[in-house]
Amino acid sequence: MQKLLSYVRSACEHYDMINDNDKIAVGVSGGKDSLVLLTALCEMRRFYPKKYDIIAITLDPCFENTHTDYSDIEQLCSSYGIEYVIKRTELYHIIFETRKEKNPCSLCARMRRGSLHDLAKELGCNKIALGHHSDDAVQTFFMNLFENGAAECFSPVSFLSRKNLTMIRPLIFTKEKDIARVAKKINLPVVQSRCTVDGSTNRAKTEELIKELEKQYPALRKKVLNALQKGNISKW
Repeated sequence: MQKLLSYVRSACEHYDMINDNDKIAVGVSGGKDSLVLLTALCEMRRFYPKKYDIIAITLDPCFENTHTDYSDIEQLCSSYGIEYVIKRTELYHIIFETRKEKNPCSLCARMRRGSLHDLAKELGCNKIALGHHSDDAVQTFFMNLFENGAAECFSPVSFLSRKNLTMIRPLIFTKEKDIARVAKKINLPVVQSRCTVDGSTNRAKTEELIKELEKQYPALRKKVLNALQKGNISKW
């Protein structure tokens, strides 16, 4: 955990992600990435020089029109003394039953982002923290290159002018394998995804392609991340 905290602190300091008196909404899907992010930000409050508050927020997609059980995450938040807000949504009903989307990920992401931003504002937050890590960044770069012909990625810090919110990604210096190791070691209450397309998305396919490319081009992920920073692509 200490090593992971050093990565998180480095990202926060390098990109000036956290300032005094920030109220940060941590988007918690229930997956390992968001739970490790939540835990890291809670632990970092003990020693980080800038003081900030945290609220954990979850948007329940209500897969198969049933509420997801987040009671173990509620206990985790209680142990850290932070508020946990769950908003039940109709994402599953709208995307899979009403619209019957063949490629639901894009619409789902847009709808979740909008709801997440609105909920964060309702709760008086000025920042939203998301659990995207370095492997997500490499995948996103290749997806934008192959699908849109653009050398772009998500930004470590993004200001949402319409909502007056700042989005931060404190895990961007952290590898997925390190996140998985920490989640298992400290026994975080990961909620298994019930999404019907989980594991068969364009992102999953891109990850498989990257693994194949790495056989021929060692350290490919590190090289892409270095290119993002050296070229200041998407404010990296």
